[in-house]
Amino acid sequence: MAGTSRHDHEMALKAKRQLSACSDPVEKLRLQCLTRGSSGIKGLSRTFRIMDDNSSRSLDLKEFLKGLSDFGLLLEKEEATQMFQKLDRDGSGAIDLDEFLVALRPPMSKARKQVVLEAFRKLDQTGDGVITVEDLQGVYNAKHHPRYQNGEWTEEQVFRTFLNNFDSPYDKDGKVTKEEFLNYYCGVSASIDSDVYFILMMKNAWKL
Repeated sequence: MAGTSRHDHEMALKAKRQLSACSDPVEKLRLQCLTRGSSGIKGLSRTFRIMDDNSSRSLDLKEFLKGLSDFGLLLEKEEATQMFQKLDRDGSGAIDLDEFLVALRPPMSKARKQVVLEAFRKLDQTGDGVITVEDLQGVYNAKHHPRYQNGEWTEEQVFRTFLNNFDSPYDKDGKVTKEEFLNYYCGVSASIDSDVYFILMMKNAWKL
């Protein structure tokens, strides 16, 4: 969506600055993801999903440490273990993948979350809980993108770039789940201080 690359850049710089003064392991991990832009948390979630071989939607400590390492996140083993224990609320020796990702998302106000879910519902034309290329073609207007307006990109390029925001480079399935959509916009939201501006931007982008 328009303006996202600028916000991504600003957010990455802000996260890097905050990282140097951060001591909380969960916050540190969140900031490291945000230094990679809006899709950082989404990328980490894909890494963990690929590792979840038995589709249990949970990770033990060994898998958790390997996932962090594979994604290139720098946390001391002691810090990562401490975070794992904090997230393993029932002491079962495993953490729920979805709960972990929700804990990692930058907090988003109720009003922001509502407008993001409204956009998701509009895009999910078939109502099956997943946005596909076919869903998007009827709804996403590429002509509002600044790079289309200045002649840099064709509509097709804008469209593909938009989809790439959601699709992992390692697992391009052309589908966007509600969780991926929220993960992405939690990242965008972290770069915008004003609720009013964020909501206006969403409403303009998606004609809500």
